[in-house]
Amino acid sequence: MNIQYFDREAPSAAVVAALLRDGAAVVRNQVDDGVADAVLAELRPHFDREGRLTENDFNGYRTLRVSGILARSRTAAELIGHPRVMEIADAVLLPHCINYQLGSATAIEILPGENKQLLHTDDAIYPLRVPGLQLQVSAMWPLVDFTLENGATRVVLGSHAVSEPSMEKPEVIQAPMSKGSVLFYLGTTLHGGGANQSAAARAGLINTYSLGWLRAEENHFLMVPREIADSYPERIRRLLGYQSHGRLVGAYQGDPDGHWRKA
Repeated sequence: MNIQYFDREAPSAAVVAALLRDGAAVVRNQVDDGVADAVLAELRPHFDREGRLTENDFNGYRTLRVSGILARSRTAAELIGHPRVMEIADAVLLPHCINYQLGSATAIEILPGENKQLLHTDDAIYPLRVPGLQLQVSAMWPLVDFTLENGATRVVLGSHAVSEPSMEKPEVIQAPMSKGSVLFYLGTTLHGGGANQSAAARAGLINTYSLGWLRAEENHFLMVPREIADSYPERIRRLLGYQSHGRLVGAYQGDPDGHWRKA
């Protein structure tokens, strides 16, 4: 199997069809290079200062990671709330929830010499799986060109459709793409960072979106100060969790959606 690539003018319905069929799909050059360059420049001091705080066997020891992205890069909001991403998340998640949220936003810079990451699924953080229901969908944005040599993301196409995919000899492919492109994959799709065998770092921004009745992977209320959250448009604030999910999750007095439940 080969991952399907689309041009930025392609209808989102076609991207969704490939994503649900294969577990992953790429849209080429979804944003201009300048957006990716600006995000990377805004994150650079945070990579250098905080990037090694989460080193371990899974994350790697030659990989820098930064979270709390919306507190560190305003330009990143253009990727996190991009209309294409919202259309994909709408199609995958809204059949199973009233609204969805930003589960996590993580900038990852794989340095030269890093080994390939362990294959995993992003929805493994939740202790349940329901056939036919996706808990998450992810969008990986290259901030530099992703190549076979510098660690382009590895995916196992079709793994989303298997209850327990084999880890012995999975058919792994890489998804090389130019900066400003976007790789979509499902929460049930096996994937992992590639080994960086080049002489330069490979930086990207991975954003996950989860059903609104689940707890978000990151605690955005602690990671993004309220005054910064308030400075973003409503659609970004909602993704950060400033919304309720009916009467089930997050009701508060004064809720603009009218979900406050009186005793």
